[in-house]
Amino acid sequence: METKTRATKFSKILILIIILLLAYIAYAKISANISEKIEVEKVESAKLGYQQAIIDIAQNVATCQQVPLIIGNQTINVVAVECLQEAPAE
Repeated sequence: METKTRATKFSKILILIIILLLAYIAYAKISANISEKIEVEKVESAKLGYQQAIIDIAQNVATCQQVPLIIGNQTINVVAVECLQEAPAE
């Protein structure tokens, strides 16, 4: 009878360990998927930010005004070429 009780306890402990192991594996897989999705979202957000910055620069330059671009410790003034051309003499 005592051997049967030990076997039952051992079986319960073994089942619990297997369940915990499966839960850990599932958690690790879900966590990895979430991390990957976050990285993809970061990259997509950065791309959208760059695109919006370029659009803003192009729209400002189209008004024939200088647009200062600051890169590191350098400033470059951008002007549309069309705005530099002289008006035709009439």
